[in-house]
Amino acid sequence: MGDQLARGEEFEKKAEKKLSGWGLFGSKHEDAAELFDKAANCFKLAKSWDKAGSTYVKIANCNLKLDSKHEAAQAYVDAAHCYKKTNTKEAISCLEQAVNMFCDIGRLSMAARYYKEIAELHESEQNIEQAIDFYEKAADFFQNEDVSTSANQCKQKVAQFAAQIEQYQKAIEIYEDIARQSLSNNLLKYGVKGHLLNAGICQLCKGDVVAITNALERYQEMDPTFSGTREYKLLADIASAIDEEDVTKFTDVVKEFDSMTPLDSWKTTLLLRVKEKLKAKEMEEDDLT
Repeated sequence: MGDQLARGEEFEKKAEKKLSGWGLFGSKHEDAAELFDKAANCFKLAKSWDKAGSTYVKIANCNLKLDSKHEAAQAYVDAAHCYKKTNTKEAISCLEQAVNMFCDIGRLSMAARYYKEIAELHESEQNIEQAIDFYEKAADFFQNEDVSTSANQCKQKVAQFAAQIEQYQKAIEIYEDIARQSLSNNLLKYGVKGHLLNAGICQLCKGDVVAITNALERYQEMDPTFSGTREYKLLADIASAIDEEDVTKFTDVVKEFDSMTPLDSWKTTLLLRVKEKLKAKEMEEDDLT
């Protein structure tokens, strides 16, 4: 480890010397970039991630001097992947630089890929609003490049987080849109009931029984097979429990569904919000009588 660190520092010194010395324009930056690359590899082997990251940034700068934007962008990505292990903020900053360069040279699928990676880093730091922002950017870019599977994965993330921060309408529109698209694709058809269930749960969180009933009618028109599913029955039964202000019925309905199809933590969290609202309503009624 120590040997690799020392070797890396030696290569780095040589690279810096190249840059400060006299040389034909271009050639000294090429030579320096090669030496910095050797240094970065040594730092990675020594697990000195910050040093490796800052060295890749130097490689990016050399490539920019040579007007090699693609190589510069790639070096920023390499820097980000080193910083990821120690400094998320720095990793995000490097990926943003890379994305800007990929956009400049028209490599939009690369830009999409790294927008998604930025979103994932924000997600890992619990920066929900920033995660939404970058998943939306990634989805737009994937959509423009006709990579609809990746676009929909990113959109689902946006919907998931939007619902988490109570932007239910935004989540509903995304889930309904994905369900609509999926109906025309034989491979994706089986997932429609799941998207409609997610949209329906977000409708339930808004607490408007009329809107929920109207939504269920629309979902039935969209996909005539939906009314025969357990997902439809769950939403309809919960709507009726809300209408009757019956917490016990609500609990039984959810428990029965969960026993056959376990609910993930996102659905459980949202359904608990619905239950809390229902409980509060029931207590209000009790206070009035």
